[in-house]
Amino acid sequence: MLILILLPMAFLLPPGAGAGEIIGGQEARPHSRPYMAYLNIRRKDKSFRCGGFLVAENFVLTAAHCNGDKITVYLGAHNIKQEEQSQQKISVRRPIPHQIYNRETHNNDIMLLQLEHKAKLNEQVGLIPLPPAYQRVQPGTVCSVAGWGCTSALRKVLPDTLREVDLKVLDDEACLKYPGGIYRKYNTHTMMCGGDPKEHKASFKGDSGGPLVCGKTAQGIVSWGSVNGTPPSVYVRLSTFIPWIRKTMKKLQP
Repeated sequence: MLILILLPMAFLLPPGAGAGEIIGGQEARPHSRPYMAYLNIRRKDKSFRCGGFLVAENFVLTAAHCNGDKITVYLGAHNIKQEEQSQQKISVRRPIPHQIYNRETHNNDIMLLQLEHKAKLNEQVGLIPLPPAYQRVQPGTVCSVAGWGCTSALRKVLPDTLREVDLKVLDDEACLKYPGGIYRKYNTHTMMCGGDPKEHKASFKGDSGGPLVCGKTAQGIVSWGSVNGTPPSVYVRLSTFIPWIRKTMKKLQP
């Protein structure tokens, strides 16, 4: 079911303001996305939330703009306001944002989080496969995003439960040639364009760092979009960063 969505752009908000919005989406079936991570991020004296996803027992992937002074990861969560027995709360030992992440252009907006200890894999907590290096998703492919973002642009009430929505991957030209030049910083090598303007499905404000899932594979990371939330939105092209991800995890493994 394709529905209206508005998700991330925490980087366009003042620190601590990024909350995320999935609007008009639907509640996900509890623990149907066992790879999902809820991130509580402290930056100076404020806190905000991002999404992420488990790619190894002790590594979570998210967006570089979700970095902060202290990051706590919650795995196995559905209702983040309840102390569910399925939840695993793990501190981040080391955040590793991409070394050439550019806050101005949003390029290379990817970050690995090394956890303090390994997650316990079970039915509620699991890994999601990554794509082969440099694989490209065909335009028109229907993928999905999920997160704990706002359900209304008018009210800043954050939902307690994980919500999800489907959207289409677009070709690069849909972003590059978008009227007004708002996507002039779009990089075809490191970014993906998603959310058909005709279907009014896009990412807006928060829930950044969550995965764009195509089939059963994470192909993108929620990154940035237009200020007013109109689609399309931009996702990190994960396949470009597979060599960096593998090299970084290998270097840090005990």
